[in-house]
Amino acid sequence: MDTVGLWSLVRFVHVAGAALWVGGQLALSLVILPLARRLLDPDAKDRFTAAAGRRFGMLTGAVFLPAQLATGWAMAWHKGVTWASLAEPGYGRTLAAKLALFVVVMAAAGGHGIVQAKGHPELARTLAVVSLVGSLGVVLLATALPAT
Repeated sequence: MDTVGLWSLVRFVHVAGAALWVGGQLALSLVILPLARRLLDPDAKDRFTAAAGRRFGMLTGAVFLPAQLATGWAMAWHKGVTWASLAEPGYGRTLAAKLALFVVVMAAAGGHGIVQAKGHPELARTLAVVSLVGSLGVVLLATALPAT
């Protein structure tokens, strides 16, 4: 595989991972959970939503997050990004904002799982919304970055 093909593959894995992460959040929030609330009795709904959340969390930790971190780091390295360049106007600041928002999203997603497991549904829902809206913000910022 030539260098151009390699970097195309790295970008593809990064974009596909982001699409699966955000798409999974949207599918859970807009399709699966509303149907579970409407069609399942409360005990079955609670078991189903807890299991779906655990599975999505496990996939996030085992697949999505490592893929995003590895490919994101590789693309930044390939682009010549340094800590100092993150403060520069344009690409650097946009990437810095994307990274900062990504950290907030991951914290909200992790917090969601913790407070949901501890039985705080209102806070869990708030953190889920923060994670979803933040994820959309990460994607928006990513569209402002040129391909590496």
